[in-house]
Amino acid sequence: MAKVNLRSKEEIEKIRQSSLLVSKTHAEVAKFLQPGMKTIELDKIAEEFIRDNGGIPAFKGYHGFTGSLCISVNEEVVHGIPGNRVIEEGDIVSVDCGVLMNGYYGDSAYSFAMPGISEENINLLKVTLESLKKGITFAAPGKRLGDLSHAIQHYAESHGCSVVRELVGHGIGTNLHEAPEVPNYGRPGNGPLLKAGMVIAIEPMINLGKKEVLSLSDGWTIVTRDRKASAHFEHTVAITEQGPDILSDFRLIEESIKNNKNIVEVALWQNNH
Repeated sequence: MAKVNLRSKEEIEKIRQSSLLVSKTHAEVAKFLQPGMKTIELDKIAEEFIRDNGGIPAFKGYHGFTGSLCISVNEEVVHGIPGNRVIEEGDIVSVDCGVLMNGYYGDSAYSFAMPGISEENINLLKVTLESLKKGITFAAPGKRLGDLSHAIQHYAESHGCSVVRELVGHGIGTNLHEAPEVPNYGRPGNGPLLKAGMVIAIEPMINLGKKEVLSLSDGWTIVTRDRKASAHFEHTVAITEQGPDILSDFRLIEESIKNNKNIVEVALWQNNH
């Protein structure tokens, strides 16, 4: 298995600063997000904001990816390329953002609900966010990666949703993707032992329908095979002796949501019950 980096407190603080810029970028996008916009417009807002705040968009140019954000709508699970797709009422808009700053990466994703969203898609967003919370509680020394993965899977499946297998979370630090892989499914007691100093991006990708996915001909966009909706939430989390330390911050995003009547408040980190 690839070497897992254990980060010092100083390194974790640098990852925190990058992760906070990611969250602030999401918050900036959420100020403007509304039906009728093209996804490329959101991408331009994000890139400008990241660069104005001393960061570099981590995704732009990554293996040839052309956007600063991955913007995935409805049946698109992840890796949607910003372009001329117009956001419509009722859409789920999943935005994934990464930043490089001071040599360290941050990575976080948030799924937004447009006005007119269906009850079943509201439920999907709530289940996905809650499964992330369940997983994070196991990001502690002495736990196994399978404990975390199983917590996500069990919650999602027990609420009638399915877990994508082909795409996983990851370690993060001086590279955008590091060891270990962080699946959203697994068995308790299995997998690598979690240790203080590990920093991981935990990112449930949960489908309303079946778990199977396809890759589109653009080489990037992953969609559900049955074309039912998917949702995606992601936090960058440090494992410390005191337990999980969430380095990204959804509260910044949700302040923008509260002030934008074009986004529906459905699954909120602060209170999604």
